[in-house]
Amino acid sequence: MPRREIFLLTVKGERARPGLTAALTETMGKHNVTVLDIGQAEIHDMLSLGMLIEAPAEPGTESLNVLKEIVFMAHHLGLTVNFTPISAPDYERWVAEQTKPRFTVTLLTRRLQAQYLAIVTKIIFDNNLNIDSITRLSGRVSLRGLNSTNVKGQRSALQFEVSGKPRNVDQMREELFKVSLSQPVDIAVQDDDLYRRNRRLILFDMDSTLIQCEVIDELAKKANVGKQVAEITEAAMRGELDFKESFKRRMRLLKGMDENVLQEIAEGLPVTEGAPRLIANLKRLGYKVGILSGGFTYFARFLQKKLGIDYVHANELDFKDGKLTGEVKGEIVDGNRKAELLQEIAKKEGLSLKQVIAVGDGANDIPMLKLAGLGVAFHAKPKVKEQAKVGISTLGLDGILYLLGVRDREALNEVGDETINEVLMPNAKL
Repeated sequence: MPRREIFLLTVKGERARPGLTAALTETMGKHNVTVLDIGQAEIHDMLSLGMLIEAPAEPGTESLNVLKEIVFMAHHLGLTVNFTPISAPDYERWVAEQTKPRFTVTLLTRRLQAQYLAIVTKIIFDNNLNIDSITRLSGRVSLRGLNSTNVKGQRSALQFEVSGKPRNVDQMREELFKVSLSQPVDIAVQDDDLYRRNRRLILFDMDSTLIQCEVIDELAKKANVGKQVAEITEAAMRGELDFKESFKRRMRLLKGMDENVLQEIAEGLPVTEGAPRLIANLKRLGYKVGILSGGFTYFARFLQKKLGIDYVHANELDFKDGKLTGEVKGEIVDGNRKAELLQEIAKKEGLSLKQVIAVGDGANDIPMLKLAGLGVAFHAKPKVKEQAKVGISTLGLDGILYLLGVRDREALNEVGDETINEVLMPNAKL
């Protein structure tokens, strides 16, 4: 049997070389070369192409005719080419490594600083993981934006594909979590499996998640009991007070409020940055979208019409003669009820819980965050972030697209884009 040798071929140079890969592989094809692996990356105007090849050795020598032809071609094109011999045992060891556990680490921030990369990659290294690839998910940043002191609206996201057996996955997540407490950066670690790329249901908390306020606090301000209600709300969000009890206390303070005040607040609800863009893109991908809220259906239905929400579960306000009675109809939606509703909706849609994303910020969201395949603590209290699988505190809600591996160039544009409006409100006249 003819002797064959393995080489790692690397080619570097300006990317403006149309037909380079075709020319290289055509030359290899003449010499019965097998391509064992191939990868290519471009940064700015520079190309880096790597190929692991197996080729028949030229009789009587250690060199290969094909190597000579490739070197000649590279010189003619102004490229730099290198060959590294790979032994058969080293190659087989490399092949065996493909069975190692794999993870996806996503780094999110407004502006990417080298120090963030240094911290994250060191933690990856210290946990015996190898970085197999790095992909930029966010769009390229103009120097005009980069030199601006205003980072609002800017997004930077990198995706690391890593492999290996970490000393302790939970400990590694804890280390990365601590980074997010000291730096304006979020780092998410997910198993690189089929479910990460196949979520189909996303369920949001409403207050301080899908909208940038606590509705009950806004109602309390109108009723001149803002301070009392805010204190109860904060205690409940910190987990210091049972949600149902805190809810009843707050509702009693709102007794007698006119329904017209509620409508005024509903029409001016401040939607969270990135929410329309996130929902529009997920609906394009076939997602179902829901609200599971300890707030009120009165306000959730306004968002349902505005954002194209499929499911709404919240608390039903009770009115008498156009005024609040201080009570709610039916069962109060607390943390345990949210978890139950998540399971019910997933079952109705024929989905595994691993295909569900849950997003929330408060202690009453913890049960559903822990139950979902991907639980996202959004601008949440530290206690909530510790319990969730992932936290986002630097970007808007559309940062979730990066967790799913969606690149900016693949997604619909910003809020106000007609295409987004068409997805969210397909029957509306623009």
